[in-house]
Amino acid sequence: MEDIDAVFARDPAARSRLEILLCYPGLHARLFHRVAHALWRRDWHLLARFVSQLGRFMSGIEIHPGAQIGRRFFIDHGMGVVIGETAEIGDDVTLYQGVTLGGVSLDKGKRHPTIGNDVIVGAGAAVLGPFKVGDGARIGSNAVVLKEVPARATVVGIPARPAGPQPVITDRQFCFAAYGTEPGQTVDPVSRALDRLSAHVDALEQRLAEVEAERERPRRRLTSVN
Repeated sequence: MEDIDAVFARDPAARSRLEILLCYPGLHARLFHRVAHALWRRDWHLLARFVSQLGRFMSGIEIHPGAQIGRRFFIDHGMGVVIGETAEIGDDVTLYQGVTLGGVSLDKGKRHPTIGNDVIVGAGAAVLGPFKVGDGARIGSNAVVLKEVPARATVVGIPARPAGPQPVITDRQFCFAAYGTEPGQTVDPVSRALDRLSAHVDALEQRLAEVEAERERPRRRLTSVN
């Protein structure tokens, strides 16, 4: 019921609990993972992998049975989501379609990210490596995250960099940002850099006009004297 209520809270298209139960692949993948993870913890690894593959076939979402997932986890749309074996996901996390929580090494130990509470990962984003994404962080669509993300930061781009104003979280209440971006927020670092450059050019042109006007004043005085 918590998982179904999480869908209601974050997807305005949801109309009924029955619709969510029957038609939301993110919920189906979560249910399959619960079974697979329980088997994995009992060292029934082959059966756990088999159940996870059934979940992948049914939902298009691949979650390794070894991954640890918190409460009220929501995968919206979901197709193409991949979550690796040593990934750890906190409470109230939202992933969109095409997200990868992957590794960049062949190490048998911890090689996938740890996602904090209240994190939103936008469509197509890849979070790669054994680092932490802090509580309340937003990862924009198609970002490639290769290093730790501070709590409440918004990161975008390839490689991902902090951008835009940060959300404020108080007592677990936070502004839900679909696809990891805040409404009306300019989160593209290239666009923000161009905006700053344009403002700087405007200031230089204004200063140049003032200097030229100051140089013209003595000439006008000489002309009037002659």
